[in-house]
Amino acid sequence: MEKYGKVISKHCLIKYKQTQTVSKIKQSTRERERERERERARESLDRSGSAARDFTSNMAAQDELNQLERVFLRLGHAETDEQLQDIISKFLPPVLLKLSSAQEGVRKKVMELLVHLNKRIKSRPKIQLPVETLLVQYQDPAAASFVTNFTIIYIKIGYPRLEVSKQCELAPTLLTAMEGKPQPQQDSLMHLLIPTLYHMKYPSEPSKASPFVLTERPRTVQLLLEFMLDVLLMPYGFVLNEPRPAPSSPQGGSGTGAAAAQGLPQPPPGMSVYAVKRVIGEAQWSPEQLEQCKLGIVKFIEAEQVPEVETVIHLVVASSDTRHSVATAADLELKSKQSIIDWNNPLIINKMYKVYLGDIPLKTKVSILKQELKHEPVSTRVKMKILPHLLRSRLAAECFPANIQVVYDGLFGANTNNKLLSLTLQFVHHICMVCPDSNKPLGLMLLNGLTKLINEYKEDPKLLCMAYSAVGKLSSRMPQLFTKDIALVQQFFESMCKEDADVRLAIQEALSMMVGAYVHLQGALLNLMEALVAAYITKPEVQVRQIAMKFAITVFAPDHVASRYLLLLAAGDPREEVSGEARRALRSLPSTKTEKEGSRPMPSFPEMVSYIQEKAAQRLKTPAKYIVGTYTLPFNPATFGEIVLYLRMCLAYSAGATSTSQSLMDMQDDAPLIGRYVQSLLSNEASPSSATKGGEANPVHIYMALLQQLLSAVGGIPVMYCLLEVVSVCPEKLTPNFVDKIDWIKGLMNTNKEDMRELAAQLYAVVVSTMSGNELRTAVQNLIKTTKDTHSPETQHGAILALGYMVGRYMNKRRSLMPTEPTPKENEELIAIATKAIGSFLDSESPLLTVAAVTALGEIGRNSVLLIPADGNGFTKLSLVDNLLARIPSGKETGKMKERAIQTLGFLPVGDGEFPHQKKILQGLMDSVEAKQVELQFTVGEALTNAAIGSCSGAARDVWTCTDDQYCPPDSKYNNDIVPWVLNSVLSKYISSPNPHVRQAACIWLLSLVKKLSHHKEIQSHLKEIQTAFISILSDPDELSQDVASKGLGMVYELGGEQDQQELVSTLVETLMTGKRAKHTVSEDTEVFRGESLGKAPDGQGLSTYKELCALASDLNQPDLVYKFMNLANHHAMWNSRKGAAFGFNIIAAKAGEQLAPFLPQLVPRLYRYQFDPNLAIRQAMTSIWDALVTDKTIVEKYFKEILQDVISSLTSNMWRVRESSCLALNDLIRGRQADEIIDRLSEIWETLFRVLDDIKESVRKAADLTLKTLSKVCVRMCESTGVTAQRTVAVLLPTLLDKGIVSNVTEVRTLSIQTLVKISKTAGSRLKPHAPRLIPALLEALSVLEPQVLNYLSLRATEQEKSAMDAARLSAAKSSPMMETINMCLQHLDVSVLGELVPKLCDLLKSGIGLGTKGGCASVIVSLTVQCPQDLTPYSGKLMSALLNGINDRSSVIQKSFAFAIGHLVRTAKDGSVEKLLQKLNTWYLEKEEALYRSSCCLVVHAISHYSPDVLKAHAGVALPLAFLAMHQEPEEEKGESAEANLWSEVWQEHVPGSFGGIRLYMTELIAITQRALQSQSWKMKAQGAAAMATIAKQQTGSLVAPHLGMVLSALLQGLAGRTWAGKEELLKAVGSVVSKCSVELQKPAAGQPTFSEVLDLVLKECKKESLVYRMAALRSAADILESTQEDRFQEITDIVLPLIKKVLQTLHAHKSDQWECLFERSRQQLQRSLATMETDNRPDLKDKAQTMRRKIQALP
Repeated sequence: MEKYGKVISKHCLIKYKQTQTVSKIKQSTRERERERERERARESLDRSGSAARDFTSNMAAQDELNQLERVFLRLGHAETDEQLQDIISKFLPPVLLKLSSAQEGVRKKVMELLVHLNKRIKSRPKIQLPVETLLVQYQDPAAASFVTNFTIIYIKIGYPRLEVSKQCELAPTLLTAMEGKPQPQQDSLMHLLIPTLYHMKYPSEPSKASPFVLTERPRTVQLLLEFMLDVLLMPYGFVLNEPRPAPSSPQGGSGTGAAAAQGLPQPPPGMSVYAVKRVIGEAQWSPEQLEQCKLGIVKFIEAEQVPEVETVIHLVVASSDTRHSVATAADLELKSKQSIIDWNNPLIINKMYKVYLGDIPLKTKVSILKQELKHEPVSTRVKMKILPHLLRSRLAAECFPANIQVVYDGLFGANTNNKLLSLTLQFVHHICMVCPDSNKPLGLMLLNGLTKLINEYKEDPKLLCMAYSAVGKLSSRMPQLFTKDIALVQQFFESMCKEDADVRLAIQEALSMMVGAYVHLQGALLNLMEALVAAYITKPEVQVRQIAMKFAITVFAPDHVASRYLLLLAAGDPREEVSGEARRALRSLPSTKTEKEGSRPMPSFPEMVSYIQEKAAQRLKTPAKYIVGTYTLPFNPATFGEIVLYLRMCLAYSAGATSTSQSLMDMQDDAPLIGRYVQSLLSNEASPSSATKGGEANPVHIYMALLQQLLSAVGGIPVMYCLLEVVSVCPEKLTPNFVDKIDWIKGLMNTNKEDMRELAAQLYAVVVSTMSGNELRTAVQNLIKTTKDTHSPETQHGAILALGYMVGRYMNKRRSLMPTEPTPKENEELIAIATKAIGSFLDSESPLLTVAAVTALGEIGRNSVLLIPADGNGFTKLSLVDNLLARIPSGKETGKMKERAIQTLGFLPVGDGEFPHQKKILQGLMDSVEAKQVELQFTVGEALTNAAIGSCSGAARDVWTCTDDQYCPPDSKYNNDIVPWVLNSVLSKYISSPNPHVRQAACIWLLSLVKKLSHHKEIQSHLKEIQTAFISILSDPDELSQDVASKGLGMVYELGGEQDQQELVSTLVETLMTGKRAKHTVSEDTEVFRGESLGKAPDGQGLSTYKELCALASDLNQPDLVYKFMNLANHHAMWNSRKGAAFGFNIIAAKAGEQLAPFLPQLVPRLYRYQFDPNLAIRQAMTSIWDALVTDKTIVEKYFKEILQDVISSLTSNMWRVRESSCLALNDLIRGRQADEIIDRLSEIWETLFRVLDDIKESVRKAADLTLKTLSKVCVRMCESTGVTAQRTVAVLLPTLLDKGIVSNVTEVRTLSIQTLVKISKTAGSRLKPHAPRLIPALLEALSVLEPQVLNYLSLRATEQEKSAMDAARLSAAKSSPMMETINMCLQHLDVSVLGELVPKLCDLLKSGIGLGTKGGCASVIVSLTVQCPQDLTPYSGKLMSALLNGINDRSSVIQKSFAFAIGHLVRTAKDGSVEKLLQKLNTWYLEKEEALYRSSCCLVVHAISHYSPDVLKAHAGVALPLAFLAMHQEPEEEKGESAEANLWSEVWQEHVPGSFGGIRLYMTELIAITQRALQSQSWKMKAQGAAAMATIAKQQTGSLVAPHLGMVLSALLQGLAGRTWAGKEELLKAVGSVVSKCSVELQKPAAGQPTFSEVLDLVLKECKKESLVYRMAALRSAADILESTQEDRFQEITDIVLPLIKKVLQTLHAHKSDQWECLFERSRQQLQRSLATMETDNRPDLKDKAQTMRRKIQALP
């Protein structure tokens, strides 16, 4: 075979001259003939002795040779191209078949003939070959391979010569022919096919049949797609050069080197050597042709001829094409499919990787591919198109090692560029975000690649930024890679110092993310990191300092001394972003979660002080020191200030204090604790073992030295406070250090800062008060003198305060040490002078001095009796009280003045047990209420408490060394306790005041009294009255009043005994639940509305929070818990203030939380819901309670079922507030839940929320909508998972959505249900199968239900044409709707197990469905079923066909077409009997029903069957085709446009018969039967149609009709003639005339059932006598034709008919000009003349003469 193949190939290339004459060919033919004769003679002699069995085969071979000779001869005689083409078309296929002959001679002869033929074909490119026949022959499975090998050669020659339309027609056959053929032949056929694709026409509607049917040929599709990809990768104008021996290069392993090494040419990127060769083929396409081929491939993909998933890579490659037309077309198609492509499909991603990387093997794997089959990696241009799509895919990021190969190729490949680098780095980011953190090799390779890029690449800063950022993301994903690599951190820090600002920012971001990787460092690595941070925290670049600080915060434990020191350096940074962050880190105590194991919140005080001292000493020797004037500091002032404050924090922490506030007053609360700690540190000093090197070894002394150093150079109030504090807490041991520094302290007392002077004055008082008597007196005298120095108010201010503090401290000391001894006389006088000196400043013009005087008098009054007269003239106790009381309501005084005056008034009865004006003070304070001075009232409350209890008050203690709880008042003979009077005044007068400001103030005072005097017998005995007072304030509209009252109630309850508590609870619950409230009498002073309360509901709305709290407690059967709730619900900002915090409600709340812990199971569900209450006050209160009670973060998980139950049951509460809060709570609760947690309640939740979505209140509807959307997402996610849970979820969810959701009257419910169903159908996949019988019909119904009703209204009122267009649009919209999308997804998973339940429901829908969308959708579903599961559908096809047929006569033409379309597909799966019944029914409808609707239905159904199931129609052609034949003769009626139907019928007929003549002959019996039925129809129209059909039969078959068909046709025609005349009957007459005239010879032969001439004539002449003139004319014409052909003598009968007619015509012509005659005149005259001319030819003289005379008369007429 190879030998002959070579011969043919050789001869195919030979060209001969076209001028060679035919005679030469003939001559050569004759010579060959003679030569063969001689040879045959010789052969016959040689074979004379052969066996008899050879004789037969020789004879057959001889016959074949003779036949071939004749073909040769005919070829030789062909002179023109047309002749040659005819011979080739006829003989080429059979000649090729001879190649399979067993005889060598025959094969040789064929080869000879083919060589000759090739020469002639090659020189005549216009000659067409019988490609269609050759293709059929090529596909013949019985054909020998030898034959097929030669056949394809001529297919390859002939196919390109065909017209484009013919090529397109044969394109599908080319594909079919490929099946099972050798690879080279398949390549050749694809090479032929690809150029044709550009010209192919594809149906615009997917419902129409596609030219290519590829679903059953997966192997062919795969081959075609591979070839297409190679074509798309082929560069324009590429030439495949043979390889030259390449010198050995170091890159021998690369694709180029490898190809050359094996002696192969170098293919273009993305292709293999083999791929290039097959795309080039035998004739390479020009660049323009290649462009057309590529466009054709894109068109083929656009037309969805193959699954989308297979062609994504083709579109991506095409979109990178260098020709604009190809790239644009592919790009547009890719964008249109973007949303529907699943970028996580392994098929798509693997193909992309394969194309991107080619077949370059990994080093670890041995390649098994032949070198010529290995694909190169694609070009950079294609890579840049593939990468953006890989970025969309999660799967792409997880495909190891392909992902890392792509990364390394993009980063370090030979042909990479900046754009590819950028995309690759984006891909790295994508991998870092997505890849599993367990893939260590991937992470390591990524890190190595990125660091290499960062080290080597210096061109584009943006790309460097991306690389750094990627390292950061990788560290977050895989911290274990970085933990031991501190060198990388150093490298990045170093780069930050050198790089530009943009890159620096990226490195900063990367290092920020990397911090987390180093949090568990230990040992040497931690020390290394410490050194690193220390080195960079002082760099000039702010970003470097910022990141170094972040490392210091995060990497080291909070008690790591060195890192805290570094943070302190950062805290003094000049840039706010650095210093602010460092300060926040230092001052915030770490939470239990972030705190490292075994670490403390901060270093111990001694450690930290020691380290700071060491560093300070070092820095003083370096340029880092800081010089201020004459002072040299180790740190800059900002840093030094932070160091001192941090040391104070460490001191407080080491002492056991927990306060983190920086307020000086708050810090003072910790002083007694700190004092004890300082004492212990100082006592340790005494033991020699604790002494260390250096002079000031004790931490306290080092701390004080640092404070003095900073104070001397810079000052600062916090620093001054710290020094005062440390000296005051242990004055005996520490003041001696300051004896020689009195002048320095005095200097501080003269500074220009008021607070500084006040603190310095206190320090001065502490230091001096420890001196001996004489020194003390001298100091006092000096101070009195200084107060009179009017030149410097600052000096006076300091002196007044120092005098007050000093006298107070001296008197306190005497009282505590020597309570019984009187004060020495000289001292007493000096103190009296000092007191008067201070008092003289009360009326000073300087407010500064006045405040100082008030403060100083208060300090003396707190500690002792004021040594001034009680009353009288001058400065007395009475004048002092009046002076101070007058200042409180004054508008001129500052807030500070008022506060100090109130405090001093409160202190006066404390130091003086016999103070004469105690009640005056108390009354004055209570009467001094001013509006909007809330905080002042807390001070008043404190003063009232102090003044009421008098000398027993804790205010008399030394605040530095003694706490309020520790203080024990000294025994005194005087008792000035008047608490009963104060309590009575507050309860009877002020709490019930009509003025809300007074009520609020009274409430605060009462709270203060209860808090400070909780154990006082007067308070204990009036608990009920106090509770009643607080309850009355609860209903005030002011939030603070309510809050204060609620706190008071809690405190009152705690103070009572068991009996008291029961009574208190019942009173409170009754008051709250019944809504009773205290009546306030309205007088002329009553303020009815306060500014901000106007517009609030006047129905006790303020009580709502407390009612809810009470209800909560009652539900637990523990009404007393209401007090606990009140304590926990502290949400007012006032409690965060200094005054508010003093009440210590945080401690009370913590205690209440502990007491409530046993009730958590009942509380948690309610509290959880209350956190979402729409009432802000309730929400805040309940959130506070929740935060206080719920310390365990897993409590929601623990009580999940209880919470869920409570929320669901509350969804339908009769209170809108509860419904709304339940919705919002449920929304929060279900977010992120696992399926098994909520699956049991899922159905109930959906149904309840559907109800709430139709709530009367809008805010509730919005909350329900939000919750449903969250629930939908949760359910969709649940369905995505695998296993039983997902199946259960689908099973629970679908019935709810179908039964309650999509059929709901509420638009929002329907919309959400459908959206959820669509999403579930996408994720649930095959799990939908069991539910399909419910899901699909429900969605089909929804197609109509959800359609706007106005469309039906419009459709009813539109014209037929408008209605049709509108219905088509509606159906198209329904088919593209989400419901249909869901249905289509379900259909993918159906099988026989489901159909049994689904089909009856579909049938019911087809019968009872009312909407256009539903009906169209059903039809579409049925079509999909025929494709999806044809075999399974067979048992149900009959029912479905019946249902479709019942509904096909719909008024909407669009529905008719849809149903017909469905039947057209359904018959493929139906049983033959069902199809037969269907066609019979259509026949009956067509012939018997007169309505146009039935006819159009029949037409559409038969046409659909013909178009979509031609094989089925062929099997039932005997029924269908006769109907089509009859129907195609339907008369067109213009207004109804029925000619279109006739065209469809004609199409059916023509497609299924071998030409009209052959078709009629084939189905003659059936055609006659159906036309006869039509002729016998009651409908005149049908009769006419039957007549026209019968006429066509007669005309077509005329001349070839013989018995028995002739008799059948003629009998049928004659039967039709009987009876009345009707429109169209003339056709029968014409047919009779035609048949008789053309078949007269056959008619003369007698045959059974065949009419005679005489019978025919009798009937026709009978018709000539009918009344209708037109009909009579037709009858006469027919009679004339019959008489002419049969030579029968019927002259007399004709004359009797014609003459009266002519006379009548002539008479009427002149007499009447009727319309009928006018219109018929010309035509009639012509017809008469023709008839008479016929008669003149008769051989009877009388007839001839009469006819001649008559014709002349007619001619003579005008």
